[in-house]
This record gives sequence, structure tokens and C-alpha cells, in this order.
Amino acid sequence: MTQTSENVTWLTQEAYNKLKDELEYLTGPARTEIAAKIAAAREEGDLRENGGYHAAKEEQGKQELRVRQLTQLLENAKVGEAPAADGAVAPGMVVTIAFDGDEDDTLTFLLASREYASADIETYSPQSPLGAGVTGHKVGDDAEYELPNGKRASVRILKAEPYTG
Repeated sequence: MTQTSENVTWLTQEAYNKLKDELEYLTGPARTEIAAKIAAAREEGDLRENGGYHAAKEEQGKQELRVRQLTQLLENAKVGEAPAADGAVAPGMVVTIAFDGDEDDTLTFLLASREYASADIETYSPQSPLGAGVTGHKVGDDAEYELPNGKRASVRILKAEPYTG
């Protein structure tokens, strides 16, 4: 099966290792822990009215969803170096843009997949309209992207620096 560049997630070695460690924990010790919680809750009796059992089963479902997400992500991941600090917008960069060239109307965001999302900074996917529109441009360039209503928006790239988060 061939992969398109849209299915590939570029990761630094550090990020890849972190996600791989999380997957190993979820498929090993975490599965054992949740199985023990479910077994203990089962011993309490009637499962229809057993809040602890239902909570543990819900936690198990969320955990298995994360396992599937991580498995797919790591299967499609390409490990490489962090982007160069050359002012060119690429995944893994913190980008500051000005809408319509107005430097009072700016947005700073991380251009990355949602696995990097953090409370510290807004994250846009490289495949999103804004992400695709600015990727490859350099600081000082104007870029355009398509809005959901079909109109075009213009932004100026003010800063592009590697994410150190």
C-alpha cells in the first residue's frame, strides 16, 4: 500500500520515542490495571447498577481508542530531524501570521498533528486549509488559503521558529 504525504506524520526521534513509550505502557501495564479494576467491580455483584464497573469499562474503551490512534500514527510516522530555523514554514514550527497584512490582527500557532496539541499553544494541522496555505512560505511572504465558505483569505508570515515545547 502506498502512502500519500497526507497520511504521513513527521516526528522527531524524541517525539517518536515518547509516543512509542506511551503505546507500550497502554498495551502492557495499563491493560493489566484496567482488567483488575473490571474484575474487582464484577465481584461487587449486579453489573446493571454497578457504577464502578461501568466507569472501568468506559476507561477501558478510551484506553483502547488511544492504542488504535497511536498504532496508526506510529505506523505512518517518518522520523526525522526537527525543522531548520531558516524561516521557512514547515510542520513542527511555531508560526505567527498577520491576517490581511494587519500586524495588529495576528495568530501564533503550532503547525503539527494533534498529537502535539498542548494547552500552551493553538495547533493547526499541516493538512488544514491554513496549515496547507502557509507551509513552504518564508517569513515576510504573503500566503493565501481557502475559507470554509469558499472565499480566499490572505496572511503574511511574521515568524516561523522550531517548536521547543
